[in-house]
Amino acid sequence: MQVTITAVGPDNRGLADPIVHYVTGVGANIHEIQMYDHDSERLFAMFLRLDWPADVEPIPVLRERIMQIGTQKGLTLRVWARDEQNRLPRIAICTTYRSEPAEAVLNAIKEGVIQAQPVVIIGNRDRCQSLAEKHNLDFHNIGDERGNPDNTEMVNLFDSYDVDYVLLARYMRVLPPNICWSFAGGRIINLHHGLLPSFPGFQPYEDAFSHNMLTFGATIHFIIPELDAGNQIIHQNAFAVSPGTPLKEIKRIGETQHEPECLVEGVRRVIDREVELHFHRVVGIETI
Repeated sequence: MQVTITAVGPDNRGLADPIVHYVTGVGANIHEIQMYDHDSERLFAMFLRLDWPADVEPIPVLRERIMQIGTQKGLTLRVWARDEQNRLPRIAICTTYRSEPAEAVLNAIKEGVIQAQPVVIIGNRDRCQSLAEKHNLDFHNIGDERGNPDNTEMVNLFDSYDVDYVLLARYMRVLPPNICWSFAGGRIINLHHGLLPSFPGFQPYEDAFSHNMLTFGATIHFIIPELDAGNQIIHQNAFAVSPGTPLKEIKRIGETQHEPECLVEGVRRVIDREVELHFHRVVGIETI
């Protein structure tokens, strides 16, 4: 059974050894291991993707032993296996202002296009609270009066709702590295309202328009701690406009029609396991 283990905490010596020795001692086959040591921040982070012998030791036992190591070493550890429980994947949807992408995903779930269970909507603004009420979902605003998020509360909510995947549906804040590491391995999906890598940043419509582009689009990609690493695109699509089309009309098409459609397809690919994230690259399951 494929299992991911993440560890985040204050940097120190000998943090990785007990985790690696334990899982290999039980008979796990490690497919991927990444470690991060940022001297200036005194932060240690580690990600393991492995094939776990669940017939030898059940996942709950693995989790208990890993948590014991975390307590001993002062690390926050998480053990995640999508196949551990016989249920639909649980999704947390994060938003800021625009509700169309999130609502498109919720409608696709109701229609059976996406085989998942939405469990909570989290915003750094109140704008999408009515969307949560419409779909009978809990809503939590983790932002202050300026929209600055409480990232600790965000992580606590992910854990309390037992979330499998985090969906950033036009969530207009950058996640800090510790959250990216905590849910590493393809568990955080982001909608970027522009074509990557050509138009990153917060104003891709305006940037493309200023370059006299006639093609605009959206990109669905996995989030990883290194923002400029690239190669994490799940799905990307574009739409063309006629010369002279005003920027306002371009943004209307993109925000209300194109972005939602693109996000639905990207989420579906992940939920249906057509793609996974291996070594910071998106790979098709049929090629593994």
